Amino acid sequence: MTHLVFFCGHAGTGKTTLAKRLIGPLIRTTGEAFCLLDKDTLYGRYSAAAMGALTGDPNDRDSPLYLRLLRDPEYQGLLDTARDNLELGISTLVVGPLSREVRDRRLLDRAWLGIGPDVRLTIVWVHTSEDEAHRRIVARGNPNDAYKLTHWDAYRQRRFVPTGGECDGLVMFDNTAPTDADIDALLHQIAPPPPRAIVPPLPA
Repeated sequence: MTHLVFFCGHAGTGKTTLAKRLIGPLIRTTGEAFCLLDKDTLYGRYSAAAMGALTGDPNDRDSPLYLRLLRDPEYQGLLDTARDNLELGISTLVVGPLSREVRDRRLLDRAWLGIGPDVRLTIVWVHTSEDEAHRRIVARGNPNDAYKLTHWDAYRQRRFVPTGGECDGLVMFDNTAPTDADIDALLHQIAPPPPRAIVPPLPA
């Protein structure tokens, strides 16, 4: 069985750092090959070139124009690449906000994802407070965040935090200051250890 694991959540929550921290333990725990597909790594340079040509601002990753023209094709390409790896028997960690897809419950729809029952699907919603996310975004100094920071009041309106029944099917992970025990617990939610064999007692 292969694994498809999504690390979703808003900017500044530490999705990529968390995925990179877990991929080694997942490989060791499952004995499977894993790859990591980060949306920013796969499409960052393409987005910069496209938005530079369209608007003159290569760092624009949050404007209405970007969201209308590039967002969905980038995600579709991300999922296509994930499926290619799964079909080759390579488990896949996918990193990207995907907030709209989580809110609309599409990531729980195997038909929409194009995966079969032989794939173990886990959706991790990585979260922290808005203030902490803003602090991290400022601290990392990534030019791609410039539009977001300049238009923070508009951006924050798009922040979606699952609550109540919206959390059904999601693994909620507070990434503010996770302990080693928190990471181990998440690892076991993604790849539960096999049940321990029951050894019958020796005859008296």
